[in-house]
Parts: sequence; structure tokens; C-alpha cells
Amino acid sequence: MTAGSVPTTQQAAPGRSASARRTSVKIGSSAVLLVVAVLFCIPLLWVVLASINPSANLSVEWPAQVSTQNYRAVLNEETTYRPIWNSLLLCGGGTILTIVCAALAAYPLSRYASRAKRPFLLTIIFAAGLPITAIMIPVYAMFVQVNLIDSMLGAIAFLAASSLPYAIFMMKNFMDGVPRELEESAWTEGAGVLRALWSIVLPLMRPGTAVVTMLTFAKMWGDFFVPFMLLLSPDKLPASVSLFTFSSQYGQVQYGQLAAFSILYTMPVVLLYLVLGRRLRDGFVAQGGVKG
Repeated sequence: MTAGSVPTTQQAAPGRSASARRTSVKIGSSAVLLVVAVLFCIPLLWVVLASINPSANLSVEWPAQVSTQNYRAVLNEETTYRPIWNSLLLCGGGTILTIVCAALAAYPLSRYASRAKRPFLLTIIFAAGLPITAIMIPVYAMFVQVNLIDSMLGAIAFLAASSLPYAIFMMKNFMDGVPRELEESAWTEGAGVLRALWSIVLPLMRPGTAVVTMLTFAKMWGDFFVPFMLLLSPDKLPASVSLFTFSSQYGQVQYGQLAAFSILYTMPVVLLYLVLGRRLRDGFVAQGGVKG
């Protein structure tokens, strides 16, 4: 019996070794993620603490006196209200235009077979990875020729056009997850293509639409280069450009006021995430199970 028990012990040893390796890898990966999380949280902690510190500097420290002085200094029309309103007009209009055009463009890519479908999708992927700075010089020259420089509508149109490739690709993937039989049932009852898209497809892919909306709006909200190039009047500049001029108009940077403005600047994106939070989670789960 002793001889028979030796192989059992020898076979159990590799199992324990594999389990120990998995535990070590898990602990190591958790430690790395914890370090990355701390590194990400330090700048955010500085912004929060500096915004309530009248004598803020670049150090992460608890203020000697908690005050709302920095918020009172930036809460005025010229510094905050007008740039935030311009950003809402610019990014809200661009997001709506992007979602509408992306849905109309993604529908035939998802529902109809064509030899040009794959080359078109590859072109979209290439366009999505093209840096915006590479085309801004010819775009600026074109806007000058068609008299769209310093035009909010022109800036909205260009922001929407530059966001379309990625939005089309994502909307097409989400549409692939909607059963085509539901549309065929609507067609037999006399519904047209647009009616089926509006009444059947889009309601069933609301989580996906929420994901595309959130990502598109957040991308436009943080875009500095496009409005900086296409908008010239100070009363039309969005908050992303106003943030840059705010931090450079003093000989010595007012870190506390800059931090307070930064928090106010991020609030619309945070509020949009809170509104779309549940659908965003459902959309990311659905995106993970859909093939492109």
C-alpha cells in the first residue's frame, strides 16, 4: 500500500505547484493594477484639494484653510458660463449629427451584402486611426475658401465628420446584434426601411447607441485642436480652449482657480455618464459579444 501511495503524492505535487503559480500571478497582477490606480488617482486628488485651497501649488497637500474662493473667482460669464455653454452647443450639436449620420450609414453595412462592404469597412478603420492634426492645415485652407472660419456650424460639421468613422464602425457592430427577422416582420406589415430602422432597430440597440453617444461626446468635449483652429472669436471659444488660455494669461499660474475650473469643466461629462450609466454597462457587454 505504501508503494501505491507514492505516485499519488507525486501526481498531487504538480497540481499544488500550478495552483501556487496562479495565486502568485493573481497577486502580482493585482499589485500592478493597484500601483496604476494610485498613479491615476494622484492627479485627480491634486485637482480636488487644490480647488479648495486658496494658496494652492503643485504639491498634493490638504489645505490649511478650506475655502470656496477659487470657485467664486471663476464662476462668471467670461471665464466659465459662456465657454461651457459654447462647449455644450458645439459638442451637443456635433454628437447629435454624428449619431444620426452614423445610424444611417451603418444600417446598409449591417443589413445588405456587397463586394464593397469589406473595403469600405477597412477604409473606415483607417480613417478612425488618422490623426486629426495631419489634415488640419488643408481643412483650415478649405474653411477659409468657403467662408466657414469662426463659424459654430462649420466647427460642428467638422467635429461630426471627424467622429463619423469610429461611430459608424461601432454602430454597425451593435446593429449586427439585432435579429433581422424582426425587421422582416415589420416589412410584411407595410413598414418601410426607415420606419423599421426607427421603430425596431434603434430601440433594440439603445445600450449601443448610449455607448457611441457617450464616447463621441467625451471625445468632442476634450478636443482642443479643432476649435482652436476653426474658431477665432473669444465669445465663441469652448471650455477646452478657454482652459488653455486661462492657464497662460497670468505671469504666475493660479493653480487653485485652474483646478476649480477643471472640476467645473468635467461636470457635464460626469453627469452624462451618470444618466447613461446603466445603458453604458449593457452596451459594453453587448459590444463584447458582437463580431465586427
